Amino acid sequence: MKMNRRGLLGLFGASAALGGAVEAAAGAAPSVAFVHGVASGDPGTDRVILWTRVTPAEGVSAPVNVAWRVLEGEGDCVVASGRFETGADRDYTVKVDAIGLRAGRDYRYDFTVGEVRSPMGRTRTLAAEGAAPVNLAVVSCQLYPGGLFNAYEAIAALPSLDAVVHLGDYIYEYGAEDDAYGMATGAKLGRTPEPRHEIVSLADYRIRHAQYKTDADLQAAHARAPFICVWDDHETANDAWLHGAENHQPETEGDFAVRKAAALKAYYEWMPIREAAPGALKEAIHRSFHFGDLASLMMVETRLTGRTEPLAYEKDLTAKDGPDGERVLDLEAFHAKLNDPSRDLMGQAQRDWLKGELAASKAKGRPWQVLGNQVVMARVAGPDVAKTLTPEQVQGLMAMVPEAYRDQLEQALFLFSLGMPFNLDAWDGYPAGRERLYAAFAEAGVQPIVLAGDSHAFWVNELKDAKGERRAVEFGTSAVSSPSISDAVGGFPLGPLLMQANPEVRFCDQSAKGFILLTLTPDMAEAALMQVSTIFAKPFEVTALKRMRVRAGDGALAEA
Repeated sequence: MKMNRRGLLGLFGASAALGGAVEAAAGAAPSVAFVHGVASGDPGTDRVILWTRVTPAEGVSAPVNVAWRVLEGEGDCVVASGRFETGADRDYTVKVDAIGLRAGRDYRYDFTVGEVRSPMGRTRTLAAEGAAPVNLAVVSCQLYPGGLFNAYEAIAALPSLDAVVHLGDYIYEYGAEDDAYGMATGAKLGRTPEPRHEIVSLADYRIRHAQYKTDADLQAAHARAPFICVWDDHETANDAWLHGAENHQPETEGDFAVRKAAALKAYYEWMPIREAAPGALKEAIHRSFHFGDLASLMMVETRLTGRTEPLAYEKDLTAKDGPDGERVLDLEAFHAKLNDPSRDLMGQAQRDWLKGELAASKAKGRPWQVLGNQVVMARVAGPDVAKTLTPEQVQGLMAMVPEAYRDQLEQALFLFSLGMPFNLDAWDGYPAGRERLYAAFAEAGVQPIVLAGDSHAFWVNELKDAKGERRAVEFGTSAVSSPSISDAVGGFPLGPLLMQANPEVRFCDQSAKGFILLTLTPDMAEAALMQVSTIFAKPFEVTALKRMRVRAGDGALAEA
């Protein structure tokens, strides 16, 4: 399917597709503008969150009164409306919980300030009963300088879409230095992060969210369907955990708790997510969505509520004296750290909640339980190339790797020859926590579909516990625009090598960008791994890289 932005103009109307158009009274200069589009999220059977942001005229700091309305279907009947006052204390964002809607219905909505009207958005409530098919677009990892958000243009053009499930890395915190993450591409495309420095303060995070929301493709996707979101690490800082992050330096960037609070305040302001309940931790955003009698979607949080400090090879793989007095790697000490029973991503309270939700979904007879999880869950060892390739083949492949990355790849391959995990920031860095989660699956009596983001790669995995018992099927989505490992290592066949090295990995592509289209029916779940032909230009093609099906009942996994 060939994608061209001109074809989208008829889907929402020119103002919605372009995102910045407003309607003002003839001859009058508008006092506000809706330059960040509209969005909806967290749908229920009788409600949905509606979002926008008003940009006041320069020099205006007074509160702004915003009217909103909801229309059912394609008609002119207003079924819900109200007013919302916003101001500088919430960065002039507007968030409304529109209630009193009917289950399983399509709605349109917009906002007005005086004579200035926002683009029109579309949204949908969840079904209360029945088992009508559900279509979910699954996305993650959208680096603004990394490339164009072509995946969102493709999503906005989907003929049937119930929700977009975003698994995190909606924004990135990095600056615009020449060597900053993604800037080699960003400089060519004119996609320079704002502000130009790494974001740390509340003002910084607000500006970065605002920039992302000006992207026309992202606006079109938000205007197409409700988003169900959870953060990963870059909404705060790279490799975030309970008390810090790899990309947070307290000596120069202050208290991590202060930075985290700023990041979360901006996130709640700028995202169509329901506010935390009074007295609840803002970090605790795990929540459930039920699609009639067909499926339950549980969104989990694995960064800021229960994650213990991640391991890193350069820090935690130390050396000791060998038998002959030479220094050797202390593999035993490293594995003792890795397998420490206290290591976890989720925490007991959230795990108990999840087990209860899974069991309740099964008790209601829903055939599908889906887990919106941030990082890859499968057991994935890095490939030991000496077991599958000749030295001459390895040498030839290494010659294809750009010189700037060759030393790093050689070091990684050495570690992988020792049986080390491919990614310590994923569930592989927390094996004891993963076993506790698998036990919760077993106790609930379900084998869920696990969704994963973060890795910038497509995955199809069959998840097994330490005893070899199958516990779930995993579909991992690649990035919208963030660089993949294969982007750096040229023609090195990383995906196929990971498939050969790991029995849990049924499919892996470390190059393609795009999203997953997950279709659920009473009998079958189909995951289409949708790739865009380029993130550097328009127009582009969108095709299914792979289609996999899970059969209801026995969970059999096969190519479609």
